[in-house]
Amino acid sequence: MFEDLQPAPADKILALIGLYRADPRPGKVDLGVGVYKDRDGKTPVMRAASLQIREYPYFEAASGAVRFADMMSALATAKSGDVVLLHGCCHNPTGANLDTAQWAEIADLVIERGLLPFVDIAYQGFGEGLDADATGLRLLAEKVPEMVVASSCSKNFAVYRDRVGAAMILAKDSTQADVAMSQMLSAARAMYSMPPDHGAAAVRIVLEDATLRADWEAELEEMRLRMLRLRVQFAEALRRQSNSDRFDFVASHRGMFSRLGLSEAQVERLRAEHGVYMVGDSRINVAGLPEDGMDALAKAIVSVLD
Repeated sequence: MFEDLQPAPADKILALIGLYRADPRPGKVDLGVGVYKDRDGKTPVMRAASLQIREYPYFEAASGAVRFADMMSALATAKSGDVVLLHGCCHNPTGANLDTAQWAEIADLVIERGLLPFVDIAYQGFGEGLDADATGLRLLAEKVPEMVVASSCSKNFAVYRDRVGAAMILAKDSTQADVAMSQMLSAARAMYSMPPDHGAAAVRIVLEDATLRADWEAELEEMRLRMLRLRVQFAEALRRQSNSDRFDFVASHRGMFSRLGLSEAQVERLRAEHGVYMVGDSRINVAGLPEDGMDALAKAIVSVLD
């Protein structure tokens, strides 16, 4: 039966995207893909929920550190009722994270300004440990009257395609919590109604079984420790090849990612000249570092530095 089938015609939009990506001309213009973009080529997301977006400074590329003073200064201008989006641990894309003292300062500022913290914790267990990675979130929960939390099992349970996680709200009282829950159910109904339950069921089975949970926690810890080793090895290789401490911050970062502070031109040279692929802002996936090729990788990176 199948021998009589003819190939389906290529999707015109997907084909156009491929042609656009392959076009080397700097003045090319994309008028084909049906996605709204602003003048900078960005697609607004949260405006669809009638939210006005403001960004606060966070990462210093030269040092690889959190710009905490600048961050706090920006948050101090927020108005009562504003929502502050924070990464609970293992910051993506930078790898630079807040310490406990900084979380405490943020909690005090949130209370003082009447802000609503929205904590995204998607990599719990990849930083300092499964329990330790929730330190900042728990500190906030103990102090603030209201909070929103988005938790994901995509990475720490390796069920990325099943989109397993939880949306949580801390309200001032049970009445407000019930109202907020009704709004969340309404949003869920509009977006997906009854989603597949396979991934969530697998996570539940693991968490409810003591033996399986212990095995999962042990495997997660192995993953975390491996990434820490890779970070140290990579930082040491970069120090050897560059004869400087420019990239030492990689060893102190936590999570799956770090941003190396390279320009887009340098990232492109790495791809073209050395077959090293990373995101244009120089974010790397630490888990992809070659354990037996650290010096070769470090040498390639150093070769494209100005």
